[in-house]
Amino acid sequence: LFTVLGNLLIILASISDSHLQKPMYFFISNLSFVDICSISTSIPKMLLNILTKSKDITYTGCITQMCFFMVFIELDNFLLTVMAYDRYVAICHPLHYTAIMNSQLCGLLVLVSWILSLLHALLDSLMVLQLSFCTNLEIPPFFCELNQVVQLACSDTFLNDMVMYIASVLLAGGPIAGILYSYSKIVSSICKISSTQGKYKAFSTCASHLSVVSLFYCTGLGVYLSSGATHSSHSSATASVMYTVVTPMLNPFIYSLRNKDVKRALRRLFGGQL
Repeated sequence: LFTVLGNLLIILASISDSHLQKPMYFFISNLSFVDICSISTSIPKMLLNILTKSKDITYTGCITQMCFFMVFIELDNFLLTVMAYDRYVAICHPLHYTAIMNSQLCGLLVLVSWILSLLHALLDSLMVLQLSFCTNLEIPPFFCELNQVVQLACSDTFLNDMVMYIASVLLAGGPIAGILYSYSKIVSSICKISSTQGKYKAFSTCASHLSVVSLFYCTGLGVYLSSGATHSSHSSATASVMYTVVTPMLNPFIYSLRNKDVKRALRRLFGGQL
């Protein structure tokens, strides 16, 4: 409820307030929408399992959950990269920011992110459908995650593993490299600013995004390290909860609590009562 409400408030504030009709808030509202979608693929089933005290999931349900989860996690990945590029243009090329980050480019970047995410999720899901599984299998996390599902297959998974590794390099390594490159340029530009106040203002525009990026990639890394290093269901579940539940819940609070424009928009939205 906190996650849905928090992200929904950011979307409503971005739509209703003219001061937030900027590329940065367009990307933030898209990220909030994706976070709502991502928790909707795993949390309802988790809550149902708790209420019914049953941890069963059908084969079809598992593949469907895995496919949608991959789509939205990849979208998070791409949107965070696009937001890093937006901050790079804003700080390193401020005079050309409006011309470069126009509405057409912003829409195209989001559209390409959706297309790449959908294609990758469909490819991996179709490849998993070619595998054969034994009955009564147990997945350590509380949701169907690609790597864990493939590891449980009874048939040869060499091709699946190769595709996963290649996709990880291209679709995870590429965005991470893009984010690191953007922030290396940003830091270089900030260091050239003479006034302390100017440096603080420039860095403050990136602080929220850096916090979300760190949270997303650190918890994501924790999921894959825990699944690869240990078969403990407790450690895998803990890492998965941080990745799928805590991160989307904290994102809106990071952006709203650290952003004066968003807080001002929320006050206007609720008639000054917030």
